[in-house]
Amino acid sequence: MNPEMVFFYLSGVYADSTEKGRIMWARIKGKTENALNELNFKAAYSFRPGFIIPMKAQKNVRLIYKGLKLIYPFVFPNKILTYDEIGIALVRILTLGYSATSLEIEDLKLIAKLAELEE
Repeated sequence: MNPEMVFFYLSGVYADSTEKGRIMWARIKGKTENALNELNFKAAYSFRPGFIIPMKAQKNVRLIYKGLKLIYPFVFPNKILTYDEIGIALVRILTLGYSATSLEIEDLKLIAKLAELEE
C-alpha cells in the first residue's frame, strides 16, 4: 500500500463511530470509518453528507428526491449539500489536508465556502 495515499469514504450523516448505537446501518458505517482510520493511509477522511441536492443535468432522479429538493432547503437549510460543495471540499482537503477525519455537513460547507472565498 502506498503510504502517501489519501482515502475518501462517502459515509453518511449519523454514522456511529462508537459502533454501539441502536441503528444497524449507522454502526456499520462507523465501523467502516474506524477500520479505514487504522489502515496505513497518509489520511482517511469520511464524508458524512445529509441530503445531496440532485444536479439539474442528473438523469433518473426519483420523484421523491425531486420533491425533497423543493422542501429540504426551507425545512432543513443546514442539512443539505450540493455536489459542487462536496467536490470543492474534496479537492481542498486532498491538497491542504484537514484536522478532522470525519467531516460533517457543516465542515464540508465551511471548507467549500473557504475555497470559494480564496478564488
